[in-house]
Amino acid sequence: MNSLTLALIGVVMIVAGYVLYSKFLAEKIYALDDSIPTPAHQLEDGVDYVPTNKYVLWGHHFTSVAGAAPIVGPAIAVIWGWLPAFLWVTIGTVFFAGMHDMGALWASIRNKGQSIGALSGRYIGARGRNLFLVVIFLLLLMVNAAFSVVIANLLVSTPTAVIPTWGALVVALLIGQAIYRLNWNLPIVSVVGVVALYALIWVGDNNPIALPETVLGLPDRSMWILLLFIYAGIASMLPVWMLLQPRDYINGLQLFIALGILYVSVLIARPEIVAPMYNSSPPEGTPSIVPLLFVTIACGAISGFHGMVSSGTSSKQLDKESDARFVGYFGAVGEGLLALGSIIATTAGFATLADWEAVYQKFNDGGVVAFVNGGAAIVESGIGLPQSLSATIMATTAILFAATTMDTGVRLQRFVVQEIGEIAGVSLNKIVATVIAVGIALALTFGSGADGSGGLLIWPLFGTTNQLMAALTLSILAIMLMRRRRSALPALIPLAFVAFMTLYAAVIQLGTFWETSNWLLLIIDVVIIVAAVWVIVEALLAMRTARDYPGDDDAELRELSAAQIAIGGQGPVPHEGTDPGRPDQHRRDDQPPTRD
Repeated sequence: MNSLTLALIGVVMIVAGYVLYSKFLAEKIYALDDSIPTPAHQLEDGVDYVPTNKYVLWGHHFTSVAGAAPIVGPAIAVIWGWLPAFLWVTIGTVFFAGMHDMGALWASIRNKGQSIGALSGRYIGARGRNLFLVVIFLLLLMVNAAFSVVIANLLVSTPTAVIPTWGALVVALLIGQAIYRLNWNLPIVSVVGVVALYALIWVGDNNPIALPETVLGLPDRSMWILLLFIYAGIASMLPVWMLLQPRDYINGLQLFIALGILYVSVLIARPEIVAPMYNSSPPEGTPSIVPLLFVTIACGAISGFHGMVSSGTSSKQLDKESDARFVGYFGAVGEGLLALGSIIATTAGFATLADWEAVYQKFNDGGVVAFVNGGAAIVESGIGLPQSLSATIMATTAILFAATTMDTGVRLQRFVVQEIGEIAGVSLNKIVATVIAVGIALALTFGSGADGSGGLLIWPLFGTTNQLMAALTLSILAIMLMRRRRSALPALIPLAFVAFMTLYAAVIQLGTFWETSNWLLLIIDVVIIVAAVWVIVEALLAMRTARDYPGDDDAELRELSAAQIAIGGQGPVPHEGTDPGRPDQHRRDDQPPTRD
């Protein structure tokens, strides 16, 4: 098949999902209501709770959830053929990811911006919440540790990406000042930021920078890992508007430009897909496509990490409820398009089937390198950019996305540490919580040696843990919908599918770890399976209660909205202030999220 045909079919399916299905969800299922004040206004503190323009917030949300996973997952999964990966990405984006991501935003803003972990305590129970936090902690630990290694490897293998990667931080700091301090016009700021970023890419392509092989006794890759964690720790404590928001916004624009370059190149070059539609003879050792396809491609189809970002940071910045459709569902659309681009780059970016088979010799081959090289080949043959510059653009795109996920991941890990501390009766400020979060990730990364190889030690469990997290988030959405007497089927159907495939995959992996005597992964896998079964049972009991005894959880929010209107004489959207009667409206960042 020609890659242009595949691209057109995929884009039409995903965009139609946003136009039609997200509208149905927003109006009939979630009933988004702009008269209810969002936590960004209720608890505005200038640090984490910041009412934000929906386009800026979309950039922050999209780049935080995307990371490298929608590139890596499809780039590995095409080993089973391009058709299964294509179907899972397109159908998953429309009916699974969009519903899940927008739903997590909705659930959080209806509960004072609380995280999914905290919501599990309210809707599933204390035992479910504690087990939920275990899964969340493990997932964030995997992301932070593994992404540091992935980024460090790319900085070593693509030294032309070093200047744009670190220079983007300076651009972001300036963009943040321009938007929030100088009140510059957003389109002008966007143009200036994107031009500056691409200028850095051009400069970097002509001035590659490589660290010495050994720095302070550490390999160059290890030094990059240390620098990345220092950066992520500092970034996670800064006010979100100062660095993370503008950086993610510019990165989001850059990604869409990079995707535009890739898709325009496909339109011009129209390369044939050389990989098989369905690979009936995958390399020896490749696991069965069912269920592994559905955990190998997580981001780009459905991902539990998205629920953590939606409820962890994005919900605290949402200006009004209706923005959840654009930020949440369209964020999933952006990721689906990225995953589709990865499928095309890794199946049509090779000259022959033999070239493709030379890369995909065993399971887990391909990945970011196949995306960068395949995408660069398509861009060169399409719009004629030199191979080196094309590769730098692709590598910079992958690095910036992985970095935005990592710094958001450290911020979320800090929240989780604070929540765990609160449960244990210990109050942790943001500095202590950040040191704990970064320290544990560093201990894992360097636990197997100074080369940082420990960062990927528990990565094989990322797919199952991530999808388990998605299933648990969907269970909370189903309970909330049942309590409001609305149809829960849009949540229950993907919940049943994802939960079955995830547990199936976890059991298969258990056998693999046993056969290879990998006791660490075996023990963690057992913990994950037990936690999953336990939480699912608790969730089913909570669903039965919600069905038999529905309530009106939005009553308090409506009363708050009415009180604000009465006090301030404002219109239906009380964005000008917060309720003077609420004792927690001036909550600072060094205090953990409030609970009901």
